[in-house]
Amino acid sequence: MEAALYGPGGYYAERPSLGGAGADYFTAPELHPAFGALLGRQVAQVWEALGRPSRFDVVEHGPGSGALCRDLRLWAAHDAPDFAAAARYTLVERSTPLQETQRATLAGAGLLDGRVGWEAPAPGGKGRYLGVILANELLDALPVHLVAVREGRLLERYVAPDETGPGLTFVEAAPSTRALAAYFEALGLLPGEGCRAEVNLGAVAWAEQAAASLERGALLTLDYGYPAPELYAPHRRHGTLLTYRGHALGSDPLVRIGEQDITSHVDFTSIARAGERGGLETLGLVDQATFLHNLGLRQYLRLLEQAGQPAQDYDANRRALLELASRDGLGAIKVLIQTRGLPGFQPTGLGPSKGPPYPPKIGEVGGAPPRAGQANSTGDPWLPLLHPGQMRLPGPLEAEGFADLESQWHDFWTGEEEE
Repeated sequence: MEAALYGPGGYYAERPSLGGAGADYFTAPELHPAFGALLGRQVAQVWEALGRPSRFDVVEHGPGSGALCRDLRLWAAHDAPDFAAAARYTLVERSTPLQETQRATLAGAGLLDGRVGWEAPAPGGKGRYLGVILANELLDALPVHLVAVREGRLLERYVAPDETGPGLTFVEAAPSTRALAAYFEALGLLPGEGCRAEVNLGAVAWAEQAAASLERGALLTLDYGYPAPELYAPHRRHGTLLTYRGHALGSDPLVRIGEQDITSHVDFTSIARAGERGGLETLGLVDQATFLHNLGLRQYLRLLEQAGQPAQDYDANRRALLELASRDGLGAIKVLIQTRGLPGFQPTGLGPSKGPPYPPKIGEVGGAPPRAGQANSTGDPWLPLLHPGQMRLPGPLEAEGFADLESQWHDFWTGEEEE
């Protein structure tokens, strides 16, 4: 998986474009700029809780196309200028082609300036950052060990030449490292008899290093996954390893090597514990639908109703906003919030009663309708709208030929649980 994704000629080394019908998949930042704006509200609340420091680090690992950085910073410039002046954004990216894409994204928005910089992934120095570390759909793309349980024994699945013909296949043998058995011993469970599963030791190491690099502030990890008892439940017999190509899901990583994305779901129990070993406090785990609604997604939907957009643009923005919180799609992503040095901090994203929102009046809508992309005269929040040329979900008459990932997800997991 390391070679297929990150090696010479690997998927991320030669990565296709992100977003749109011609890409392999899309993430929330590519879908609508409201995602970056809402996440910005949560990040800015951490800045407030830290006492509004004059320099505040926003460190994004695996920043994809750069859309999250762009949209969070555009939101801050409109709705939170004091926070925008304090924020210094660092993108942690190992792929040279993706760094170039990120620079182009920011340059196109006029944001390629002294407040943004790049770093290669490396073990973080202890206490480097005062602020927020973000990882949006990063951990599910880290290489994993494949395992299986046979007659109560934990085995590892290895890639080997297929002796019956050309190509590759999987073989099972003793684990390559004692760390795999230790992983499940720490959880106090094993996958069910006959089940296949994945172990992401790299994600655990990343969480420990990210925690160590945070002096004070918050670590926000967003990804597809479950707590360990659910991820390794006996009904999940085939694990969660998936491939993406042309907006279609697959389950065979041994074909089209380097030409398709490969992911697996995250064990949030182990990720949370790794952060806690690094000194973080776990505040909560919620799904993205809940997180975004708590931060004001419905407010943006109401403001969109008042914005006077042409019908086609209104429909495109509304579909994208709703998809961000669809519980059969992106809304199923989990959001883990951990902090250091913020006793009593209650993130708005975890629930409406978790403390004062940021900015003030986050849930209030009224007054004159806002103009597209602008705050209205009553001081209501700026309304983020789809950028020109940004990916747009197809309408009912345009959907032919565009894969329905939501239905694929539902069919895949429903079938898995019924076995």
